[in-house]
Amino acid sequence: MRESSFHYENFKRRSRYGAVFLGLILALLIMTVVNINTGTVRISAAEILRILFAGQRGETEYHIIWQIRLPRMLMAAILGGALSLSGFLLQIFFNNPIAGPFILGISSGAKMVVALLMVFCLGSMGSMSSYALVGAAFAGSLISVGFVLLVSKRLQNMSALLVAGIMISYICSAVTDFVITFAEDSDIVNLRGWSLGSFSGMSWGNVRVSAVMISVTFLCTFLMSKPIGAYQMGEAYARSMGVNIRVFRVLLILLSSVFSACVTAFAGPISFVGIAVPQLTKLALRTSRPLIVIPASFLGGAVFCMFSDLIARMAFAPLELNISTVTSVLGAPVVIWMLVHREKEKR
Repeated sequence: MRESSFHYENFKRRSRYGAVFLGLILALLIMTVVNINTGTVRISAAEILRILFAGQRGETEYHIIWQIRLPRMLMAAILGGALSLSGFLLQIFFNNPIAGPFILGISSGAKMVVALLMVFCLGSMGSMSSYALVGAAFAGSLISVGFVLLVSKRLQNMSALLVAGIMISYICSAVTDFVITFAEDSDIVNLRGWSLGSFSGMSWGNVRVSAVMISVTFLCTFLMSKPIGAYQMGEAYARSMGVNIRVFRVLLILLSSVFSACVTAFAGPISFVGIAVPQLTKLALRTSRPLIVIPASFLGGAVFCMFSDLIARMAFAPLELNISTVTSVLGAPVVIWMLVHREKEKR
């Protein structure tokens, strides 16, 4: 009887995992089709298929799809998944469900250093390589993480730590705004647009660089599924399983910083995705097993950002909203719900 019950529960669990992954994949495919099809210039489905698969080169439509919509859609998917995993790793590190690169000031630190590089070193976005952008953002992420870790040694209360992260974010944003005042007039518009978050203006070069860096980082994160799972059970248990806690925590921070740096370098800081998506994913799966949650969170982040970018483009077309505006509206209610839900559980 017990064995039968065990098999039934196992079947239910696997069915739930399969349903969630199937739903995410279908949502990703739907968002792909809708993002390619939707815009100020309407292109029929038949025309899209001819351009994508038959190589038909209708001058305007071909340029719109291959040079504007496809790179933008792919970057939204890749960077959305990266941002979700960055938040997931930070939540593991700090053992706090509302830790994320935006809340802890990590995105703002990356933004600050990239803005400094743009204004004082290379002069403009056009003269800067993708690797220089990612390197600058990575350095900024590590600076912010360093401050957060220093504060965390003195503040045992996680709420106080999050407030400290928000203060770091404000300081970095203030420095960034100060730096932007010294930019050339021709660069101010691009700098301001980038600093508020946007997937606009993506190129195939950006797609290649981000895809390579995030794929490698994703693989490293996935290979750490077993030690992450052990760490979730507590540091003592992880040590008993042979996990080097010091090295493990350093790797968590480095991987999270690479994910966050790629996002900030190409699209600017994007809020709430790294907090809301991992929590929604775990809620749908009803598990926190890293082997399952890591790929699901990546898919969820991709779908979330593709949907948010679609709203940003089309809600007030031809005007375009900043991506952080949309992700804040969609993600902030999730964070509020999580805070209320946690307080209810404590009572």
